[in-house]
Amino acid sequence: MKMVVLLAGLALIAVISWWFFGKHVVATANATATAAGQSVDIEVKGGYSPERVVLKQGVPATLNFTRQDASTCLDHVVFADLGINQELPQGQTEQIQIDTSKPGEYDWACGMDMFHGKLIVE
Repeated sequence: MKMVVLLAGLALIAVISWWFFGKHVVATANATATAAGQSVDIEVKGGYSPERVVLKQGVPATLNFTRQDASTCLDHVVFADLGINQELPQGQTEQIQIDTSKPGEYDWACGMDMFHGKLIVE
């Protein structure tokens, strides 16, 4: 019995380590450009999809976050470096205007800093 508990514990540690520290496939999207600017649709459901967004520098940009998840963790999206802390009402699309004047990488996270994404302006 002790051996079963030990093996189960080791298996659980392995799964948790993989979940938090393992390499995961990250969905990336390049912005769709129009005459008015560029935009990307991001689904909020158990995280962000895509998690990585690439924008062109100097072109007005909008990120369209649509929250499907009922979790209160995902009811805000925070771009700390850009000074954005936007509420994401469930079942609605929230448009967030992004300043693309400076190139760089900008992280975003949920209100509890558990789910993350990356914005790349190039």
